[in-house]
Order: sequence, then C-alpha cells, then structure tokens
Amino acid sequence: MNFKIAVLPGDGIGPEISLWGVKAMEAVCRRFGHQATFQEALCGAAAIDQVGDPFPKETLELCQASDAVLFSAVGDPKYDQNPDAKVRPEQGLLAMRKQLGLFANIRPVQTFPSLLHHSPLKPELVKDADFVCIRELTGGMYFGEKYQDEEKAYDTNLYHRNEVERILKVAFEYARRRKGHLTVVDKANVLASSRLWRKVAKEMALQNPDVQTDFMYVDNAAMRMIQDPRFFDVMVTENTFGDILTDEGSVISGSMGLLPSASIGTGTPVFEPIHGSWPQAAGKNLANPLAQILSVAMLFEHFGCTEEGNAIRKAVNASLDANVRTPEIQVENAPHYGTREVGAWITEYLQK
Repeated sequence: MNFKIAVLPGDGIGPEISLWGVKAMEAVCRRFGHQATFQEALCGAAAIDQVGDPFPKETLELCQASDAVLFSAVGDPKYDQNPDAKVRPEQGLLAMRKQLGLFANIRPVQTFPSLLHHSPLKPELVKDADFVCIRELTGGMYFGEKYQDEEKAYDTNLYHRNEVERILKVAFEYARRRKGHLTVVDKANVLASSRLWRKVAKEMALQNPDVQTDFMYVDNAAMRMIQDPRFFDVMVTENTFGDILTDEGSVISGSMGLLPSASIGTGTPVFEPIHGSWPQAAGKNLANPLAQILSVAMLFEHFGCTEEGNAIRKAVNASLDANVRTPEIQVENAPHYGTREVGAWITEYLQK
C-alpha cells in the first residue's frame, strides 16, 4: 500500500514522540513492502505562535488530502494559566475533529503483564483488563452553545438522534468483533440528553440481539472501572463523560504514556497518544514514545494491515520485557533509557 500521512507534532513533547512514530511506520513499511510519505503541519500553541490560529487552513487542507493523520499533542502553560485567552491550543484539536468529521474516538484500555505493579490498582484487579472506550467526539457540551459573563455561564449539552445513532452503530460493531458485550454509559436519571441516548440505545439493542447490551450511570461506571475493570468489553458514552472516563481508564495500565487512540468518522482518520503535551519535559529526553508508536499500530489496523499492527505490538512488548523503558516505568537499578533510546530500540527491532 501507499500511505500519505499528515504529521502534526504539536506542542511540548509532541515533536520528540512524533519522530519515533514516523520512524516506526517507516520501518514497518520497509519490512512489509509499503510506501509512505510524510508531511508536517502546524497545530496547537505552535500554530498560534506562528500564524495566530491553532488549526490553520493549510493544516486542514493537508489533513483532508492525506490518508491518515499522525497527531501528537497540544497544550502550553501560557494559555492554561490565562483564563482570559481568546485563542487556545485545544481549540485546534476540537476544530480538527469537527472539520474532519471525526465523531468517534476509539480508546483501548489494556494492561501489560510486565507493568502490572505500576498500576495504582491491585494487580489481581487489573490483570487481563482489556476493554475499549468509544467516545462521541463532536457533540455535547464541547460544541454546544456557550455563554459567559461576570455573573453566569452555561454550556449546552445538545445531542440529535442521528448523532447518537451513528456512534452507537460504531459501538455495536466493535462489540460484535470482540466479546459481544456493550455497556452504554449515561446519566439518564438526571439529564434529558442522556434519556435520549438511552432511548435510542434500547431501540438499537433490539436490532443487535447478538450483542449483550447493558446500561450504567456514569458515576457507577467510574466506580466499576476501579473496582472491576475486567467487567467491561466495549463502553460507549457521550463527549464529556467520555473525556473523563477515558482518562480514568488510561491510568489503569500504569502510565499515561502507554495507550494510543484513534478518531474516525466521515473524513481523514487521526491516530494519537492519549496523553497531553507535558511541556515541563519538552527537550529533556524523558517522554515515553510507546503510545505514539502504538497509535501507528492502530493506523495500520484501520487499513486492514493486521500483521503490520501486530509487528509493532510485538516490538513494544519486547522493549518492555527487555527493560528498555523510559524512567516512569523503568525497574529499579536498570539502565536509563530516554525517548530517543526507546524509540531507536523499537525501530531497530522492527527492522529485524
């Protein structure tokens, strides 16, 4: 296959980990006989600083003309600490999702046998935990009508039936490919928008009798993820709840630097690590590149290249087993490896 990839390194540690995502993809392409071209573009604080827009028109056009986007992270303290800032790096991420029609965020949550002791939960609770969070990405409060003055503010959590139906369709398809268990997460006892979600989900459950469908309030789901993460197979929820629950799920593995994600919809799909820009670590060779590299595995798998995706997963597991790890997950008294050393080790492994 020939791949045209838009690369959006973004801010903070983004450029450092982005490099190793590209190198991993190049290594896999050489090994399996594919061709890939890469073109970088601005996004986030870097784009604001240079052109005043967190998601410039030129970046959008490149993404639209590409087969996939390899994205890293956006965010900068100078915007985080200024509540009056009118333009923020995260607006670029929201704009990318909206303008590319990326309504479904696919976030796998899994544990690694060699890292169970790094999880904040007891090993016996997280061993073999393996589920997928599917988050609606372009509706709800993040995109609804907003207002703020000195005395009041509101965000509108608006959903239309078609938005709910299309994300549930994705969720049922994922559940069917996995263990056949779907949990719909809402707050239907309080929120009208959640009652619409539950009504539509019940209707679609009747149309998908081969999938076991259950329903859970979001507060209960948050507790269940901590008490018994192995209960879940596929979880689907709205935008705000999904943002919170997926971040909660990410720490189950033991490090924010381990898990990838995909955002799909009607336009060019985007593949990215789930962590943020960690600006404090920028340039210090500390960031874990594994989530970025695993996002490349998801990219290949999206295009039906299962063997290629498995090769990346095998390389990542091999690096963990060999204790080639960045400091936050390294074992005591083991050699120090930074972003560059881990990325280079995995790239070399992929070329064997």
